[in-house]
Amino acid sequence: MIRELELDFPGLEIGIAEYDEGPTGCTVLSFTHGRAQVVHDVRGGSPGVIGTPGVADAICLAGGSAYGLEAACGVQAELLDRRGRSTAWDDIAIVHGAILFDFGRRTNAIYPDKELGRRALRNAREGVFPCGPCGAGRSATVGKTFGFERGEPSGQGAAFRRVGGARVAVFTVVNAFGAVVDRGGEVVRGFFDPETKTRTPLARALEERLAPPPPGNTTLTVVVTDQALEARVLRQLAAQVHASMARAIQPFHALVDGDVLFAATTAEAETDDPDPMTLGVVASELAWDAVLRAVGVEP
Repeated sequence: MIRELELDFPGLEIGIAEYDEGPTGCTVLSFTHGRAQVVHDVRGGSPGVIGTPGVADAICLAGGSAYGLEAACGVQAELLDRRGRSTAWDDIAIVHGAILFDFGRRTNAIYPDKELGRRALRNAREGVFPCGPCGAGRSATVGKTFGFERGEPSGQGAAFRRVGGARVAVFTVVNAFGAVVDRGGEVVRGFFDPETKTRTPLARALEERLAPPPPGNTTLTVVVTDQALEARVLRQLAAQVHASMARAIQPFHALVDGDVLFAATTAEAETDDPDPMTLGVVASELAWDAVLRAVGVEP
């Protein structure tokens, strides 16, 4: 079921596009009031990333494994056309991207290509984020630690809050090796036993024999704030939020995961409220909310 989360974040547009015959898709976050400053926090053992930490006009998340990086090139090509195909230094479009492996639930080789990236940017609009099995999360799954057959469908999710004089939002696509856990410690998606129709907690499940880990798992996350942050503070925010997500996804950052987090600031809010510590705590809680919404659980 697709649900839309409403958010008040001027200058941030979000678009998705999909190939139903995959099924697969991509999700684009476009900064329309000027370039954002972006850092990467890569912790999974099998990442696929395009772009160099620095400025960005957009961030593209896609399925299709390494082939899906082409979608980011489509976003870049669409921006080139919008800028009258200008090759002036300040007009060169900068797009960051990351991919997840979503071939596990399907046997075809369809992937988010350049045209799908263009389409996602054309679909972008301000104020809403589609949650559930859509966009880059169209064929995402979670909880495959004990074999792919114990996993369950997932998707993408988001959370937003105004705190002090700033806005902060977290967007995530969950295709994790681990299962999703709620704030009560219960597994709410993944580790599903088809015989008993129950989900097994990780500690108890470890008493079982581990199956060979299925390849191709990843959680992709974007943290965006309009608070102006120094590079050092932005890097630490990325690390803090990414580490905090191990509460919601267990296990996390495994060798077969390609976990990547982008932290971005549009720097439109010149405010010292909240302080960096508070911002990190709030963003970390929003990340947990976003993970839950990705699997259809309202936090």
